[in-house]
Amino acid sequence: MGRRSPYPAEFRDDAVALYRAAGGKRTYAAVAADVGVTGETLRSWVRQADEQAGRVNSRGGETAAESRDEELARLRAENGRLRKAKKEWELEREILRRAAQYFAKEMKA
Repeated sequence: MGRRSPYPAEFRDDAVALYRAAGGKRTYAAVAADVGVTGETLRSWVRQADEQAGRVNSRGGETAAESRDEELARLRAENGRLRKAKKEWELEREILRRAAQYFAKEMKA
């Protein structure tokens, strides 16, 4: 077991959130310099936060990757249903357009 960190958990969480808010536009070292720690320290905090998030998901019975895969499968199925419905609507629209043309000719004659 490692030694206890001199930084409070809230400080570490805030530093990790600050790094993630940068969205990859800033390096660990740049963000770490802003909060007053080393880049390696911040990197280890981010890694620990990611591991804890993975453990939380696995306690629920699935990892983050599995939940993403399930969501992707659900969205693909929904996309397929919507495409099918769109084709049906387009067919109905074409039928109505032709019927309107037919009745318009009947009215003129």
